[in-house]
Amino acid sequence: MKRYLNLFIVAILAGGLTLGAYKAFLEPETVMISHKESTPNLIPTSYNVTNTNANLSNIGTDFTTAAEKTVNAVVHVKQYGVTRSPRNLMEFFRNGGEQERRIQGVGSGVIITEDGYIVTNNHVIEGATDLEVTLNNNKSYKAEVVGTAPQADIALIRIKTDEKLSYIPFGDSNTAKIGEWVLAVGNPFNLTSTVTAGIISAKSRDLNEYDDKIQSFIQTDAAINPGNSGGALVNVRGELIGINTAITSQTGSYVGYAFAVPSNNAKKIIDDIIEFGDVQRGILGIRGGTINTKAMEEYNITVSQGVFVASVTDGSGAKKAGVLQGDVIREIDGLPIKKFSDLTGYVNSKRPKDIINVKVLRNNKELVLPVTLTKYEIQNYSIDDVGVEVINPPSKNYLKKFDLDHGVVISKALSSRMKRYNLEGLIICEIDGKKVKNVLDVKEIIESKYPDEDITISLVDKNGDKREFVFQN
Repeated sequence: MKRYLNLFIVAILAGGLTLGAYKAFLEPETVMISHKESTPNLIPTSYNVTNTNANLSNIGTDFTTAAEKTVNAVVHVKQYGVTRSPRNLMEFFRNGGEQERRIQGVGSGVIITEDGYIVTNNHVIEGATDLEVTLNNNKSYKAEVVGTAPQADIALIRIKTDEKLSYIPFGDSNTAKIGEWVLAVGNPFNLTSTVTAGIISAKSRDLNEYDDKIQSFIQTDAAINPGNSGGALVNVRGELIGINTAITSQTGSYVGYAFAVPSNNAKKIIDDIIEFGDVQRGILGIRGGTINTKAMEEYNITVSQGVFVASVTDGSGAKKAGVLQGDVIREIDGLPIKKFSDLTGYVNSKRPKDIINVKVLRNNKELVLPVTLTKYEIQNYSIDDVGVEVINPPSKNYLKKFDLDHGVVISKALSSRMKRYNLEGLIICEIDGKKVKNVLDVKEIIESKYPDEDITISLVDKNGDKREFVFQN
């Protein structure tokens, strides 16, 4: 009897160990977090349209009208190009390092006129030898590039057809509000005619971390994925308020943050391309930056939001209107200016000779100054704080020698300390960690800094070596 009892105990222990091992090593781990006991709020899955509309009506929003107005005006853009790079090591050795092959990229576009003008992103069509546009009715057309604005990542293309096309009217992106419902319409992952909904999460978002230009994006949490680029961001009335351009993600797919070029900026660029053939940029003529705690202390500023005017360019509209060093820009045409990207976003939607009313804070008093924007004309640019002058980008062949695809060339040294070095021909590829592709990039980065801020410049010398230099003012 004692023997059977021992066997029974051993069996129980073995079973317990087996169960414990399974729990510890084989069973999938499930973590449950509960703050308090409550009755679960279960919402049954339903395809009943009436229930869905009832839920939407509770928040006072119906997306169906906007979707119906816009889905037929968003197109699928396919671009074809040629690359000579080998796909693998076998191709490299078999074909002497190069093999010409056809590649394809995809994106979206928005029809903006019934006769076939389409706005998309520049990066969607960049490098294309052929463009194909497919409408929502599955009809395909060859498209031609009318004009591009790489600085803003906007491109205008056109298809020719005898039929009148559905198009999306422009809305006013300046009046769009944070928290407002929006729809993103595009072709993510080749899934044509996809509509997603979200809200405007932020405005005037500057993506210097992801882009080498000073920008002013609309941020939304409407789901946007690869293939959505160039698609429409519309309000619940079906008006175009943005061109979907970028996402920020560690995975390459949507994680809750998406960005669009405001419609006012896109429309101005498109109008310029159609009327003038290129983009007409108006400039205010100041150098400054967003107010922060350091600036408040050093310059005795009494407000925490706005743009501090560090200097005013001679001959500019700001200079002629009476804007002074030390002013704080608070509003432009009644639009609150809280940071530098608010200012650049609004000014970039204007043309030379446009008059804007600039409200500044000076000696604790507010003044409204009418400023006539001047035309942006620049071929070279003097970085006085560094002591060099730079010129427009060198040829692609010159850059290729140094394994670069961007940069500006130093044409001459200006200060006595810089004349001691042989700088002519050296390439500036980055300033403060931001890539520079032309003189405009250099100008915008430098003029967004305070006079006493350090400047870090990355140079590539004539041997192809990259070096960083910190210039202290």
